[in-house]
Amino acid sequence: MLTEQQPIGSGFGPASTASEVIAGIDLSGKTAIVTGGYSGLGRETARVLRAAGARVLVPARDVERARTALSGIDAEVEPMDLLDPASIDAFAARFLAAGQPLHILVNSAGIMAVPALTRDARGYECQFATNHLGHFQLASRLLPALRQAGGARVVSVSSLGHRYSPVVFDDPNFERRPYDPWSAYGQSKTANILFAVALDARGRGDGIRAFSLHPGAIVDTGLGKYLSREQLVAAGVLDASGNPIRDPSRQLKTVEQGAATSVWCATSPRLDGMGGVYCENVEVAALMAEQPQRMEMRDAMRLTGVMPYAVDPAAAERLWALSEDLLGH
Repeated sequence: MLTEQQPIGSGFGPASTASEVIAGIDLSGKTAIVTGGYSGLGRETARVLRAAGARVLVPARDVERARTALSGIDAEVEPMDLLDPASIDAFAARFLAAGQPLHILVNSAGIMAVPALTRDARGYECQFATNHLGHFQLASRLLPALRQAGGARVVSVSSLGHRYSPVVFDDPNFERRPYDPWSAYGQSKTANILFAVALDARGRGDGIRAFSLHPGAIVDTGLGKYLSREQLVAAGVLDASGNPIRDPSRQLKTVEQGAATSVWCATSPRLDGMGGVYCENVEVAALMAEQPQRMEMRDAMRLTGVMPYAVDPAAAERLWALSEDLLGH
């Protein structure tokens, strides 16, 4: 297990906003890439990084939609689809061709609880392919620019939902087991955490540090598009009238609060010399052993911490090898 996986006394908390955690930090001359940077938490992350002086690039499948959503933020939009390996390679090649260092990579794009088993063109389950494999490929291709920064951070937005499932290494794509939307989501979110562990171990010698995080339960990001209003009311994130419930002490956050941990992981001097850790509520999370028989959405309002299987270095190495194999590296 990671010895650094314990709180450090950040001085922030569940109600802290992205703007608050980046206050006083100057990112002039720095370059950041934020996937999913045109909606929800990604857009707020892109906004505050740009406001702090960073050049911000947002790769997007729908370029025009992204440009419209980012109006007034002054971020650069480039075409890229996380389910299309060729488009990921093309995006990375364009960036590397400019010869610029990459200081911050925030992997914020994601999908959740896709109701029916859906596969990409390669036959891979779409939540694992989008949430993990696409980001794995992107970070791998951008490693030269991350090394060039002489001190870079890679931040992966995971979730408390990693408790739904470890990575099932002998059947990650549901070829020999029944598909379950939440197990698939949980596996992909565990993969985000293990990826940070493995990347940090590989990159720290070149100044590349990696982090993963749970942003909280933020109902108005679009991530829950496959969930009905009734499900969201039952989970306790919407009231009976369909309005979002806000209570950061129970992880029920605004977008500004939800983006805070991503921004903190990407920029805080308090994390200098650290990496490979999972964070929540603008703090390094504690290791937890409690595992409900069957976790439900409502548990996100009472559970904290990271499951040991998600920060296991041996599992992280196994995932890295599996990912390279699936991508044909």
